[in-house]
Amino acid sequence: MNKFEQLGLSESLLKAILDLGFENPSEVQEKAIPLLLEKDTDMVALAQTGTGKTAAFGFPVIQKIDANNRNTQALILSPTRELCLQITNELKNYSKYEKGINVVAVYGGASITEQARDIKRGAQIIVATPGRMQDMINRGLVNITGINYCILDEADEMLNMGFYEDIVNILSTTPDDKNTWLFSATMPAEVARIGKQFMTDPVEVTVGAKNSGSSTVSHEFYLVNARDRYEALKRLADANPDIFSVVFCRTKRDTQAVAEKLVEDGYSAAALHGDLSQAQRDGVMKSFRGRQIQMLVATDVAARGIDVDNITHVVNYQLPDEIETYNHRSGRTGRAGRLGTSIVIVTKSELRKISSIERIIKQKFEEKTIPSGIEICEIQLLHLANKIKDTEVDHEIDNYLPAITNVLEDLTKDELIKKIVSVEFNRFIAYYKKNRDISSQSGDRRERDSAPREGGNTGGGGATRYFVNIGSRDNFDWMSLKDYLKETLDLGRDDVFKVDVKEGFSFFNTDPEHTDKVMEVLNNVQLEGRRINVEISKNDGGGRRDHNGRSSGGGFGGGRSGGGRREGSFAPRREGSGGGFKSDRNAAPREGGFRSDRNSAPREGGFGGRNSAPRGEGSSDRAPRRSESFGDSPRPRRPRRD
Repeated sequence: MNKFEQLGLSESLLKAILDLGFENPSEVQEKAIPLLLEKDTDMVALAQTGTGKTAAFGFPVIQKIDANNRNTQALILSPTRELCLQITNELKNYSKYEKGINVVAVYGGASITEQARDIKRGAQIIVATPGRMQDMINRGLVNITGINYCILDEADEMLNMGFYEDIVNILSTTPDDKNTWLFSATMPAEVARIGKQFMTDPVEVTVGAKNSGSSTVSHEFYLVNARDRYEALKRLADANPDIFSVVFCRTKRDTQAVAEKLVEDGYSAAALHGDLSQAQRDGVMKSFRGRQIQMLVATDVAARGIDVDNITHVVNYQLPDEIETYNHRSGRTGRAGRLGTSIVIVTKSELRKISSIERIIKQKFEEKTIPSGIEICEIQLLHLANKIKDTEVDHEIDNYLPAITNVLEDLTKDELIKKIVSVEFNRFIAYYKKNRDISSQSGDRRERDSAPREGGNTGGGGATRYFVNIGSRDNFDWMSLKDYLKETLDLGRDDVFKVDVKEGFSFFNTDPEHTDKVMEVLNNVQLEGRRINVEISKNDGGGRRDHNGRSSGGGFGGGRSGGGRREGSFAPRREGSGGGFKSDRNAAPREGGFRSDRNSAPREGGFGGRNSAPRGEGSSDRAPRRSESFGDSPRPRRPRRD
């Protein structure tokens, strides 16, 4: 007997549930559905992402709707257009045997007139993002003054995204006697305030402890130096050959850069962020659901619409600015009863955040070390052997076997196995044989938690620091000056570091071996008719090449990664390959921007231009750090994953 039958659902809904293959309700469904069907009531339901909240409110609202009345009776608010479309599609699947029920999605990025036309034809249920809904109300394109039900899905995330005023205005337009159902993963103060203002004696349903993490997700952190963050990501991917993951970055710029570098290095990856068009986002998600992409690099906002049950890992490439957001990230894995792993790549200065997250999710992190090259090679060898063993033979090859056998007849069994494995594996061995261990020094975690933050002036370090008489008044920011210096001096990207731009002058570092070249070349260069003057500074500026804290370390490039690029260079790829997707050249610039010609328009984010504030590398904790290089050693292009 299907357990949904015990919840009081109608025959038409049970028939749809059978078609969808649902057998047992989740805990939040089991608790919420009977309460919502029994009586008209307000409800607050707290449950993690991936626990089946859409069905928990979707089934009751469909059963309570009057299909013969074509007026809007229910409004569902969700934080993103992806989630809005996802809810809409699910409600349509649930109501497939309910004649006359119409569900319309209302979201930005699509024609508002078409959406208004769909509503006018009769939409008993509207699923909307707050911004677009408010816009439609202001234009008089929608009437929600007579609705019976208002549902806030992912309420904490909507408020975290700055929709508080929109939600208050929308709810103020609805009747006082409606039922409000609030579904959320956490209960921050703003969510509680909404509940207090617009709900009357709500029943509360809680799955697990309030604000806690899912019990099906294990949490791990890996301590690395900031410059090794990207290398750590690659090693974790190599150590998990069957990884199917979402990789979280804080900004759109970092999301695009990490995805592009992964594609360059042979991984099946793509970016998902707000600068993509709807068609591009749909294409990325289609490929991800089809597992053509194994590493989806996303911002927190873009990832709200991801509803894929079999994600094996969530990787926090950077921890979120708001610690509570970690709960939403980790909820992408361990869904539908499956086990999942949430990984955090962390630097020493961020360790305190791990303890804060533990208090919020009420679970402990396991500290692990980045696998060594030898460990990764062992894992990959066994994976390759199992892949060969499990490969189904296509007997179309039988016609070619005599010729193949003739070529290989002089090889013994052991020689043949070694050669077959080596065809795919030599690049891994060659790469990891010469690479260093990147795990940060291990030790007692409490000791490290109390250690001073990195990035201060350490003194010494062997680097030479220079004073140069050009700065922001010459239209330089730290990144364009760094590019100018390395091109003028013919140095690699990581050979110029700790660039600090002031109004009329700047500082930068190189290794001592470049000192004579810097002094000779730059003191004989003119910039727009003015002679450049460079001197060795007495202030070493910290002198460190470890790229932590305020130190530089260059932008988004490691060494050569196939394709014949000059070592140390990294230009943003306009065309994706191997699962990557290209951004339209005419699309809006990425947040923070990439390197452009010094005379081009200033980048979004305040870099460049005479009127922009000069800014040293890594000068703000809230700004995306440019000190994290994406790999510091050459790596062969990696075999594509299936």
